[in-house]
Amino acid sequence: MTGLAAAPAATRDAFRRTMARFATGVAVVTTRHGGTDHAMTANSLTSVSLDPPLVLFCVRRGGRFHDAVLAAGAWGVSVLPASMEDAGRFFARPGRPEAGAATRWPRHRGRSGALLFDGALAVLEAETRAVHDGGDHVIVVGVVTALGTPSDGRPLLYQDSRYRTG
Repeated sequence: MTGLAAAPAATRDAFRRTMARFATGVAVVTTRHGGTDHAMTANSLTSVSLDPPLVLFCVRRGGRFHDAVLAAGAWGVSVLPASMEDAGRFFARPGRPEAGAATRWPRHRGRSGALLFDGALAVLEAETRAVHDGGDHVIVVGVVTALGTPSDGRPLLYQDSRYRTG
């Protein structure tokens, strides 16, 4: 094991390589704004509190999803099973078309109007409670307004810059 004395400085690349060792789940976060559905793949989804039920995710500043989710104030989350790796890859691709993008997968609208994927291991909807600075990202905290566990299966994971199954 490499000790801290021998570790490289916390450069952007070294930080990215180090954090890539941490396996995370994969989710698609969605919102509806201006009559258009917006979505992005996220692995920064975290529960914050049970009372009230709060979750957070991080989104890169300046992107289309950033502007849409902050303007909408409500969003949905679909936690992906391994069988939906194609959705995880698709919604992670920058510059992809937004209109009609989600029609490839069975889905429904939640109470907030956000899309939720029928094959997800878990879904939830949230209303934005707070937005915090997070460097080149913002941290969006939401209070959960609806949730469910529509299907079973193996989770889709992301670790060492690769998709994996749990």
